Amino acid sequence: MKEASHNLERIVKTRLPTAYGDFQLYLFKDNATHKEHLAMVKGDIGTATEPVLARIHSECLTGEVFGSLRCDCQWQLNNALEQISKRGTGILVYLRQEGRGIGLSSKLLAYNLQDQGLDTVEANVKLGFDADMREYRAGAAILDHLHVRNIDLITNNPNKAESLAALGIKISSVVPSHAQHTLENKRYLQTKATQLGHNIPLCTE
Repeated sequence: MKEASHNLERIVKTRLPTAYGDFQLYLFKDNATHKEHLAMVKGDIGTATEPVLARIHSECLTGEVFGSLRCDCQWQLNNALEQISKRGTGILVYLRQEGRGIGLSSKLLAYNLQDQGLDTVEANVKLGFDADMREYRAGAAILDHLHVRNIDLITNNPNKAESLAALGIKISSVVPSHAQHTLENKRYLQTKATQLGHNIPLCTE
């Protein structure tokens, strides 16, 4: 691995029963950033001879806990767990990098700017951030720790696949991440497609 695993510490492993079946839940600490990240594992992924179905998902408190319609995060999270459950094996890595990496408070400030007419990228830039501040070293490190180095990656984001590949993860295929389109998230999805290069069908129509 390329600078992916030397700061990672596994804290605990426990069973997590969910609506999508039982998972093994791992908690990791990144000692470089002091952030804690999670991995939900279904089946025996460490000895798999075929690519492991995987989702590297970034935290979204507003969408995943409160059901915000501004984004598609809750749908993407649930869809990934459903796909993993149907296959019978897989992993969802949950990275604590809220708001495309800018943090919760800045994300909520960005919401106000969006309500004044800016799109999600323009709002982040207005606050002094890059359009997308996320990075995936911790995600690659968790995959490596769990002996997963060849994956079918659930994502619409080509940059995520490129970043993981640069960190030594083999991407055998890219699996679309499906989400619901609503009046509230239409511009958000259009911006992800046109400005960030995400492969989101229909959102530019």
